[in-house]
Amino acid sequence: MTEEEIVAFLEDSGYPAHIVVAGSDGLVRRWEEFTAEVERGYPYRLIDYRHDLDLRGAIAVLGLEDRVQEADERFAAMLDHRELRVWQSAGEDPWWDYGYPRNAGKALLRDLGE
Repeated sequence: MTEEEIVAFLEDSGYPAHIVVAGSDGLVRRWEEFTAEVERGYPYRLIDYRHDLDLRGAIAVLGLEDRVQEADERFAAMLDHRELRVWQSAGEDPWWDYGYPRNAGKALLRDLGE
């Protein structure tokens, strides 16, 4: 997929302008930033967490998985309760939709009913 097609996909899918303009690099960068947020302790609500999971779904659809392998490994290492599906994003095997960060903040835990 060309960068132009990636930008069009992001725009058509309703991603924020800062993600659309940055294209594949911005999408990958934001997933890496999200992973770092999770490692520090995710302070946001479930709706925010789900939006961030959609980033990873877009990465899968766009075939950019090879660019986020390290971030994926770090993110997966932070997840607990992997039997609980918290979202339904895109991708053939959306492993990132299962579980939530073991150091989730009060707002996310409250939204999850924990």
